[in-house]
Amino acid sequence: MKVYFLGTGTSQGIPVIGSDHPVCKSTDNRDKRLRVSVWISWGEFSYVIDCGPDFRQQMLTSNCQHVDAILFTHEHADHTAGIDDIRPFNFKQGKIPFYAHQRVIDNLKSRFEYVFTTVNKYPGAPSVQTVEVTNNQSFQLGDKKVIPVNVMHGNLQVFGYRIDEFAYVTDAKTITENEISKLKNLKVLVINALREEQHATHFNLEEALEFIALVQPEKAYLTHVSHMLGFHEEVQKSLPENVFLAYDNLEINL
Repeated sequence: MKVYFLGTGTSQGIPVIGSDHPVCKSTDNRDKRLRVSVWISWGEFSYVIDCGPDFRQQMLTSNCQHVDAILFTHEHADHTAGIDDIRPFNFKQGKIPFYAHQRVIDNLKSRFEYVFTTVNKYPGAPSVQTVEVTNNQSFQLGDKKVIPVNVMHGNLQVFGYRIDEFAYVTDAKTITENEISKLKNLKVLVINALREEQHATHFNLEEALEFIALVQPEKAYLTHVSHMLGFHEEVQKSLPENVFLAYDNLEINL
């Protein structure tokens, strides 16, 4: 299974518009982060988790040629605002399945009414089919089982996803013991780490490292990173040897 990090930044991306922060002026490409998303593929199967405002650029840069489905973690704009740009895949493949919590599906139907309408729908609009994801109910993607992992983003429910010995969790602040048990015996865990300072709805670096120590994956990759975390090169030097700061266009294989 190949995991390609399409974007590893927080909601504003890095560099932040108009910012004079040193990280925003970095010449290290690893410090330039699009909105958070990941592309997972194996064999003939290809899936993307989240579809943010940088989706078009991410698909072109990664040379992704087809998407069998998109899984959504939650409804925030940095995870969903790129939906209109699935159209080239529609023209090649037809409807794209969207996997999400029912609350997220309802939110998308409200915000992207033109996509979901059945009355006088514009012929060039995106075409999707929705599949509800329910906590504690696994589902199939291709020939693999996916286990949804329920986490809390402040007061908002968010889904992480486990596929085989890989798990992707972003925008987490708290996770119950029952959900943590779904993340044991992993080869790779991807987890959010926004910055060093505490945040109301995201793990900071200390919390992410504590969570990694609790779950004990073979390797962990930090994502949903803001410029406030610091320069990639400096942060990486401070991490445990099995923890890595993910960056855009990083590709790993399991």
